[in-house]
Amino acid sequence: MPIKLVHQTLETHAAERGGKKYLTFGKDKFSYREINSKAQKLANLLNTRGFQKGDRICLMLENSPEFFISFFGILKAGCVCIPINTFFIKEEVAYIINDSEAKLFITSADFAEVADSISKKCPTLKTVMTFEDTKFMSENIYRLLNKMTDEKLSIELTSDDLAVFVYSSGTTGHPKGAMLTHGNMVANAYACLMRFHVTTSDVFLLFLPSFHSYALMTCVLLPTYVGSSIIILGSVNDLKKKSFRNILLFQRPTFFLGVPQVYTALLKAKMPAWFIKFFYPIKLHVSGGAPLPEETLVKFREKFRHPIIEGYGLSEASPVVSVNRLDFQKPMSVGPALDGVEVKVVNENEMELPAGQVGELIVKGPNVMKGYWNMPGLTDMTLRNGWLFTGDLAKIDEDGYIYIVDRKKDLIIVKGINVYPREIEEQLHKHEAVDAAAVIGLPDRNSGEIPVAYIKPKPGMTINEKDIKGYLRNYLAHFKIPKQVHVCEDMPMTATGKVLKRELKKRVLNI
Repeated sequence: MPIKLVHQTLETHAAERGGKKYLTFGKDKFSYREINSKAQKLANLLNTRGFQKGDRICLMLENSPEFFISFFGILKAGCVCIPINTFFIKEEVAYIINDSEAKLFITSADFAEVADSISKKCPTLKTVMTFEDTKFMSENIYRLLNKMTDEKLSIELTSDDLAVFVYSSGTTGHPKGAMLTHGNMVANAYACLMRFHVTTSDVFLLFLPSFHSYALMTCVLLPTYVGSSIIILGSVNDLKKKSFRNILLFQRPTFFLGVPQVYTALLKAKMPAWFIKFFYPIKLHVSGGAPLPEETLVKFREKFRHPIIEGYGLSEASPVVSVNRLDFQKPMSVGPALDGVEVKVVNENEMELPAGQVGELIVKGPNVMKGYWNMPGLTDMTLRNGWLFTGDLAKIDEDGYIYIVDRKKDLIIVKGINVYPREIEEQLHKHEAVDAAAVIGLPDRNSGEIPVAYIKPKPGMTINEKDIKGYLRNYLAHFKIPKQVHVCEDMPMTATGKVLKRELKKRVLNI
């Protein structure tokens, strides 16, 4: 049976190779059959509770087997899964639940305070479920699953039905939900398979957060589609521990997907040349989420004797658009488009530009989202004549290799996570002492980029960096808090009072 639905990836391998090791999490190991059974029981539980096809369910979990059980269980029930950034604070989580009109919040004891708070702020929310007992009012999923069978439900779904909402910060200052169908995600998984040539014998290392569309596709769905095994690390911090060498030595991962900052850290890691030569098992390294410095690319190949394959994507494209080929990479390029995906570079009049000229990158293919949830105007602006307008400036060479030149949007990428200045600026403007504010991204060796705020105080009022950071911590996740806050009496502005960010950045960088 051809795979058309996301959860069929798990079901297919549970039926064909059910006893194969699927997940390893610390000392715990789970087969395809075990995870599929637990996910099906969760789907049946949702069904008995009255959740129906198309209902939205928010999922806030760290990397764990429970994430897989929940993700596939939600989809098996015909519902839409909304993975939530685990760095978000309660106000940000409540916004997503209210905006999506989610009826269920699945989480863990790690986010007990968040769950307790949002239950009072989200009228559409029916209940909160966790995988363990907590102090707040919720239901223990594992206890509930003990009463359920794993008999498969009969729910009619097609590849056009919605599977996932990926919420990312928008230029409006609020997160926007990119609606991805089953067909979008399955098509992207298949195209990634064709580019990477993954097999059932490969072992993926999952340490990037699963809520991120990049990790969700390449470290959750792709290996499941293929029938590979996955080693789950609690977080990227596990790479810094001595146990990482033991993972390399005894668990033998072959597929490593990271962001530039992770590869920079690996270069600094104390790993003897003899160990790399004789015992280093990883055969494919992929980088995404942010531009990869050429210095890192060169030094990594020298140390580990393997290249880093750089790619490009965005949530609205499920998310992978392009990846360098295994047999031929071009430095500083994000490679050619995946098979089945079309790309063009266009000018402001939407006319295609010749090779080598810089313009906006637009994308067409089966991986392109259905639209933004409850944002028809923004959807119409972003999806035009079947093309997704990325907002990224790029050029394409004669061989079809894409080079991302700049970001048309004011996007800042902090350790691979998108941060939009507008969201921070709007919160700053709510401060009683702020007259004008601008947030820009500046290069940083450790994080790739950092947000930096420039604030003009109202006449007669004073502001200091400590107070501003303390104020923002009440409203924004920690990675969005500006690392620097500069108070200035004047900023470059247009006649209408809009801050000229490019001029501000030129002043700061002296360019």
